[in-house]
Amino acid sequence: MIISKAENISLGQALRFKIKDYMELVKLRLSFLVIFSSAFGFILGSVGSIDWFTLVMFSIGGFLVSGASITINQIAEKDYDKLMKRTSNRPLPTGRVDNSEAISFATIIGVAGLTILLIYTNLFTVLLSLASMLLYSFVYTPLKRVGPIAVLVGAFPGALPPLLGWVAATGAISYEALIIFGIQFIWQFPHFWAIAWIADEDYKKAGFKLLPSGGKKDFNTAIQIMIYTLFLIPLGLLPAKFGLTGINSAIVATVCGVLFLSQTFWLMKEGSRKAALKIMYGSFLYLPVVQVAYLLDKI
Repeated sequence: MIISKAENISLGQALRFKIKDYMELVKLRLSFLVIFSSAFGFILGSVGSIDWFTLVMFSIGGFLVSGASITINQIAEKDYDKLMKRTSNRPLPTGRVDNSEAISFATIIGVAGLTILLIYTNLFTVLLSLASMLLYSFVYTPLKRVGPIAVLVGAFPGALPPLLGWVAATGAISYEALIIFGIQFIWQFPHFWAIAWIADEDYKKAGFKLLPSGGKKDFNTAIQIMIYTLFLIPLGLLPAKFGLTGINSAIVATVCGVLFLSQTFWLMKEGSRKAALKIMYGSFLYLPVVQVAYLLDKI
């Protein structure tokens, strides 16, 4: 009986560890951020009452597709992840999950996610989701070792979640959808360049080249981060300008944009890792705060 109990505990622990590894493959926090932005687009695009059941199914499908994309990314970068301190303990570099298992996992959840989207949303949403997955996994990922053009390419799938939500709710792309896409598209640049500044030493070990201006942590890179952040201020006013939201969210977006921009001036002055960290944290706060403000102020 004692041996049986021990075996049961061992099997239970093994199952928990395996589930934890799968959760690491889909990067729960990143996937939830994707779903948050997608749900934002869906609610903003909904006319009249919100179809909550469709929103839930859309979120589940989107989560699975996002998880598949992130898993494929880790499969492609397994050997590079071994070289970097921040990624060396992931399931694939450590061998806790092998390549064939990860490929099977990504295939199953990817197909499941696209199927759910096809059943509960529309074909346009499925095609855009598939395009996003292919662009992120098979174009952006290898380009990271080519140069900073990877950030430009990666900004497209990175900005698609709110547009996908809008399309899932309406079945079409409109100028309103392009506005919320544009805000998240421009946001990608200061966000990713701040991360690249912070992780520069690790990225160099893996041959990743994401920083602009010759890949240097210098004043020119800081200037570019500032310029893209500056664009967020007028872009943040467009939803109110075109009647998508009201004046209250415009004020919130402007204040958040100014605060976000102010952090870039410190990076231009100091050029330090601490200043880049502030921009990174500021980017994490800016997007959800502004999106929630838009939702609360929806006309």
